[in-house]
Amino acid sequence: MLGLYFDGTLRLKDDLPMPEPGPGEALIKVIAAGICHTDLEIVRGYMDYEGILGHEFVGVVERADDPFWVGKRVVGEINCPCYSCELCVEGKHHHCPNRTILGMKGRQGAFAEYITLPLANLHVVPDALPRYAAVFVEPLAACFRILEQVHIKPDMSVAVLGDGKLGLLAAQVMRLPGCNLLAVGKHDHKLHILDRMGIRTTKESELSGNECFDVVVECTGRPEGFELARRLVRPSGVIVQKSTYVGQVDVDISSLVVDEVTVVGSRCGPFEPAIKALVRGLVNVQDLIDRRFQLEMGLQAFEYASKEGSLKVILETRSFPSEGLSYAGELGDQPVV
Repeated sequence: MLGLYFDGTLRLKDDLPMPEPGPGEALIKVIAAGICHTDLEIVRGYMDYEGILGHEFVGVVERADDPFWVGKRVVGEINCPCYSCELCVEGKHHHCPNRTILGMKGRQGAFAEYITLPLANLHVVPDALPRYAAVFVEPLAACFRILEQVHIKPDMSVAVLGDGKLGLLAAQVMRLPGCNLLAVGKHDHKLHILDRMGIRTTKESELSGNECFDVVVECTGRPEGFELARRLVRPSGVIVQKSTYVGQVDVDISSLVVDEVTVVGSRCGPFEPAIKALVRGLVNVQDLIDRRFQLEMGLQAFEYASKEGSLKVILETRSFPSEGLSYAGELGDQPVV
């Protein structure tokens, strides 16, 4: 099996063993998978992971205990809990200490021709949702997690920091409650994506220093992003920390105490609202797709995704060429490298 394998060095291997689904699991043929910031950070040493990378994917179930799933086009939640520990019994499956995580911890990822996942993790992709849009379900679900954790009201001021893939998605989700929203980034071409949607934007370099927000969502992917979030949040406000990275952050704990600032770590989120938002056109992901590569060119894809200013890079398997599937709204005019 072909896949992108990381063992301290990122390599394309064509002799990887085929995964074998266990009881209650599905064997899934990967159609497409997206490279995200976390994948790039893993290559830099985050999570101390060795194996096949990738966790944002859409695929087709080829084998499963339950015949309902066979042939279904699916996306999948990345955390695979044990369902028996104390946290699992409390319903906190995403925090199970025994969990495996697709492409990050103890479970081979989606930058390969096949993966396995528990049936409990799978969600059927509606026919109306293009395959490339489906790749965004997992990161978009992470953005909807913010709305589960923080009650955003229309009279609140909210800033989203970062104009990478996650920041652009988070800004679109945060506008849904109708709050006073500002997206902050560094790149004109990225911020223009939000400008065209009517979302107010500004470059980080153009902040006056007098801005203050009830909620600041930190999606910069940089350790210094937390410092900016701390500067922008008002007393008794909330910082939602979405970025993960290898580097450490110096935090003035005393100032957080004095200003009674709440810091909320925010990770994986609910798939169903993400799928519904994509189907209903509430979130635009088409403009976030930068380039598509065949899996065989995975190393070049990673190099491109690492460039400053790049957006979503998607890997495709040759079993599902662009002309092979034509879901409504499919991106048919972008060349596959």
